Amino acid sequence: MQHFYTIGLLIVSNIFMTFAWYGHLKLQQLKVFTSDTPLYIIILLSWMLALPEYSCQVPANRIGFDGNGGPFTIMQLKVIQEVISLTVFTVFVMLLFNGETLRWNHLAAFVCLVMAVFFVFYK
Repeated sequence: MQHFYTIGLLIVSNIFMTFAWYGHLKLQQLKVFTSDTPLYIIILLSWMLALPEYSCQVPANRIGFDGNGGPFTIMQLKVIQEVISLTVFTVFVMLLFNGETLRWNHLAAFVCLVMAVFFVFYK
């Protein structure tokens, strides 16, 4: 079950992270913010989203880390997190930024990341 808890928390964490890092760009497109909106306001809103992100990321790493009885090494946790991060980001962009397209080179890069997961788990 630790596998599922770790990966589930990493997914939730990365959803919050993606909105914290890139959500303000969509809000600017929607005219909720303008390019004149002070940067400190954008940063404060991003930090409000970062708290739930950290509240999921830290427990995911503690639960998943083999030094705490979890199933993953620290290297495996990081590679899993990166693949989840890019997957969440890709879904976010495809759903919210209509002008962006998924091209063959993006898919090739993703395949390379999946191969990184394979190699990090290879004994």
